[in-house]
Amino acid sequence: MSTKYSKDHEWVVVEGGIATIGITNHAQEQLGDVVFIELPAIGKKVEKDAEAAVVESVKAASEVYAPVTGEVVEVNKELEGDPAMVNRSPEGDAWFMKVKLANPSELDGLMDKAAYDKFIAG
Repeated sequence: MSTKYSKDHEWVVVEGGIATIGITNHAQEQLGDVVFIELPAIGKKVEKDAEAAVVESVKAASEVYAPVTGEVVEVNKELEGDPAMVNRSPEGDAWFMKVKLANPSELDGLMDKAAYDKFIAG
């Protein structure tokens, strides 16, 4: 499946009912050097558009919102030891969490790459 994007600058890729979620390259550019990441607990229920994680950079702390509703089934532990991975590979290795989708139709409200690029261009 293709990558979908939220207005809060998260990306989602869904495979077999599991959504892998991270922040976009645009988001990490706005944040600057990431120094700390707080990930949700495995088993936590996340709600669409509600806070799911926290990213702190040298500039600011920022919430990461869940672009979909579901249960956290995995988190990227590598980020805790190497938060700067978000700056190096925001839409690759530096995913934040994997969520078992509760409502796949929520994906319909997210943007594709072309729409997201247009959105960030203003």
